[in-house]
Amino acid sequence: MTIPAGTDTVQAARRRFFDEGGMPDGLVAEPILRSWQRCTTQGLDVGARPHVEPVSAAALKDLHEQNERLRRITRPEMTALRAEARLTDSVVILTDANGLVLDMVGNAEFAGRASRVALRPGVPWNEDAIGTNAIGTALVERRPISVHGGEHFFEPHRILTCAAAPIMDPRGGLAGVLDMSGHASVRHVHALGLVRLAVEQIEHRLLERSFEGHRILRFQSEAELIGTASEAVLVFEEDRLVAANRRGLRLLKLGWDALDTARIGELFDKIAAGETIQPIRTRAGETLLGRFDPEPATRRSTPTIRAGARPGEIEPFFDAATHTALKRAVRLVAADVPVLVHGETGSGKEVFARRVHAESARSGAPFVAVNCAALPESLIESELFGYEEGAFTGARRQGQAGLLRQAHGGILFLDEIGDMPLALQARLLRALQDKQVVPLGGGAPVPVDFALLCATHRPLAELVASGAFRSDLYFRIAQYVVELPALRTLADRRELVSAAFESLGGTASGASLAPGTLDKLAAYEWPGNFRQLTGTLRALIALAEPGRPLEPDALPAEIVATAAPAQPTPTTARAEEKEDRSLSDVTLTAMQEALEAAGGNVSLAARRLGVDRTTLYRRLLWKKQTSG
Repeated sequence: MTIPAGTDTVQAARRRFFDEGGMPDGLVAEPILRSWQRCTTQGLDVGARPHVEPVSAAALKDLHEQNERLRRITRPEMTALRAEARLTDSVVILTDANGLVLDMVGNAEFAGRASRVALRPGVPWNEDAIGTNAIGTALVERRPISVHGGEHFFEPHRILTCAAAPIMDPRGGLAGVLDMSGHASVRHVHALGLVRLAVEQIEHRLLERSFEGHRILRFQSEAELIGTASEAVLVFEEDRLVAANRRGLRLLKLGWDALDTARIGELFDKIAAGETIQPIRTRAGETLLGRFDPEPATRRSTPTIRAGARPGEIEPFFDAATHTALKRAVRLVAADVPVLVHGETGSGKEVFARRVHAESARSGAPFVAVNCAALPESLIESELFGYEEGAFTGARRQGQAGLLRQAHGGILFLDEIGDMPLALQARLLRALQDKQVVPLGGGAPVPVDFALLCATHRPLAELVASGAFRSDLYFRIAQYVVELPALRTLADRRELVSAAFESLGGTASGASLAPGTLDKLAAYEWPGNFRQLTGTLRALIALAEPGRPLEPDALPAEIVATAAPAQPTPTTARAEEKEDRSLSDVTLTAMQEALEAAGGNVSLAARRLGVDRTTLYRRLLWKKQTSG
């Protein structure tokens, strides 16, 4: 990793290059010097102030939609780095492949200062517009880079220290950039390392979700790294190399130009396909360890009723990426790594969890599902942890073991974990850390052994930022995050609806769908996902008359009205509006609401939020001053 030059050295380099027209050899890193040269060649004036305008709100929304897959895939890393950024007075930034800032999270106060130099969503930070900077220069150099203080081309940007890494897609194209930026007065020496690790995770997930129906070779020098983001990966179509990650190409000393030309026989001696890790030998004579996935099964294009689906319901369609995530979750459960499943209501989170249980080594032990949103707050503690005889009025004479103890040996599934009361989160965290349960009413701690799966449709990262969800619990339960796709994002919904209709017994009962009805069902965006689809199709089957296809007028009104892509529901619109709000707005709103709920008692509100009283007072005072 290149260590940025000191302030005096950079100033000397700037004088020699910009004032004297000389070459500051050895005074700044080569990528910085190359960037300065590019900027002057294209006519940027180092003495001018860069003037850039953000795109309109409508254009930014369009860009968000165009880059939704990238934003979704990077969300776990953005969330994980957010906590680090808040501690180091910095922000984490995601841009598209052209350097336009899509999202920014982290320290709200620094974000405000950064906006003064146009470092904010909607602004392009490519070299053509902004000169030398970590985002733009990483795009041009196609490598991770740090740019500190005066290494930036334009003077106003000397307040920044930035570390960025390009996100490469599995075909060698640029997908975007991940950046961490802070004030130049604070040297965050680990920023580049953190960003590089995060990008490695992102690229690994991007590859996993992009190549359905291909054979994948995973290899490394150490067996423990296989199955992690540090594994080397090559993707083959028959025997031809069609995709890879950077680590895979680097281990074989290949470039991206090897894609579509290299053959597996040219790279390795014969490799047997299978689920086990085995020694593999490269044509260069190096012995590595790897696993070559068996010939892929034909893509499952119809929903089925199987273990994991409840009677009378369709199992949600799990695409290739979700099947891969399922396999990983099974392995993570075996390694005692908690998994968080995120997805919209009705997208199949509990089914996913039940499938993990069914395919895991714990399948013979209990699967205990707890809906944290359905249990009354007054009962959830006793239900989870159990109680001793006489612990409270109405307690059973013999006490109760509690759901955590019932899950012993198996899997505990905490559904809608985002709705768990804040006061109970600390006790749950303690139980997860200590692997023991203390029932209400006292008694000796009881050891428990269960694998943990959690699920939510809520943005836990925002809840953490607002103080409504404990950050330590979040990082305990979200060591691996699975994103389940919404039904509307799946390809060929017409085929999917037809298969679902058949799976529910529609065809067997003599019912059928008229072509126009099927068109309406396929065009509808299903905000309730598979749960809503199941209910609608069961209602149609009940209304069907033998020998008469179901016409569109049998459909619910909201589906009949579908003539164009469905408009966002009020709930979705509110969620999108909330997502567009800055971190500062979310935090201040949560603080104001907590203060109102505490009757104006600052100390009480601060305790409920889990923040320091002076922090709460300072933020609210700043808000009052800036708004009035």
